[in-house]
Amino acid sequence: MAVEVTELPNGIKVVTHDMPHLASTALGVWVGAGSRSEEASENGISHLLEHMAFKGTSTRTAVEIAEEIENVGGEVNAATSIENTSYYARVLAGDVPLALDILADILQDSLFDAEELTREKHVISQEIGAALDTPEDLVFDHFQEAAFPGQPIGRPILGSVETVSSFSDGDLRGYLAKHYTGGNTVIAAAGKLDHDALVELATERFAGFAPTTGAAEAPASYLGGERREERDLMEAQLVLGFPGSSYYTDDYTTAQIAASVLGGGMSSRLFQEVREKRGLCYSIYAFHWGFRDSGVFGISAATGETDAHDLVETTLDEVGKAIGGITEAEVSRAKAQLRAGLLMTLESPAARAGQLARQMMVHGRPMPLDELVAKINAVTPAMVGDFLARTVGTGSPTLAAIGPVSGVPSLSAIAARFGTRPASAA
Repeated sequence: MAVEVTELPNGIKVVTHDMPHLASTALGVWVGAGSRSEEASENGISHLLEHMAFKGTSTRTAVEIAEEIENVGGEVNAATSIENTSYYARVLAGDVPLALDILADILQDSLFDAEELTREKHVISQEIGAALDTPEDLVFDHFQEAAFPGQPIGRPILGSVETVSSFSDGDLRGYLAKHYTGGNTVIAAAGKLDHDALVELATERFAGFAPTTGAAEAPASYLGGERREERDLMEAQLVLGFPGSSYYTDDYTTAQIAASVLGGGMSSRLFQEVREKRGLCYSIYAFHWGFRDSGVFGISAATGETDAHDLVETTLDEVGKAIGGITEAEVSRAKAQLRAGLLMTLESPAARAGQLARQMMVHGRPMPLDELVAKINAVTPAMVGDFLARTVGTGSPTLAAIGPVSGVPSLSAIAARFGTRPASAA
């Protein structure tokens, strides 16, 4: 099972993992542009562009794009994140040329027809409305905004109804030309494939990508803050956070293990104490999001109005206890979870292609499994405790809360637990 990398003349990197025992291939195009690449007036344009890419080219209608891939039993889709946008397909190995041709077509020859654009802006406005009506999702938008106030990285991926409604086909073309360039793009594939054949196809079909890097992005800086929204709901949706680590730092793997120890599964400290012993919520978990130049460490839970105060207080207690009390057994269990996740990725061509694309975009090369495992194995309980001490002891905490939140402790009270000072509430 060989991993190979080739750089095309225009700077696009092609990375593949041949898995000859499979019958299918997952492949896609990853572009290093997402919501944090947008100006304030452009908020939501990355996501709209992702939608419009499937609405017809000069050689295929929107229906034909869907029919051609489904006629061979394949599937095609796309996704927008904070830092990347991806367009991907999964097909039987013999249909890779068709899938790559469709991806090249929609990214270089989309018509952005005015009628289709009007219709899709309306569809996305409905999607935004659905998100606003879904507090368990919306709370994370509020959390990101509170952690990175006034910054592109803190804006919602979907944008707003106002910004999305304002976009023209010219805006889409301008954004595409600015960010969808060879030096900002990775083509990744995993499954049954021929690397050289894929490179030859990609060289021909993606020649329209300019041989330049993407436009520079505004730097991100975690600041912290608070965003509360009182609503008449049965449960309060809560996300509590602290500064995290960029995925370029030595702390990144340690932060992932810290999140696992605190709230990575049924055996984690938070699940056992907050749910199992005290019954304060149905689920609770910790997470760490790393970005190019920043990061955030968070804890998410939902609970009833009368339990909100105790849930937050108990959660803060557990964080405090973990700083000086992480055990070797806990870290070993978290390491096993991360290692298993890496190995399980190798069993899914779609997951493997996505992993390779991210590694190329972040590190400029595929990361050998042995190297990733070595990083995991190097983490010690002392390193986890030190990371937690620094993340809760520096800067302001972040709190996002939606629902019956009157009982949730103030940001000042949360900050005081760790000797920090809160940012201004939003």
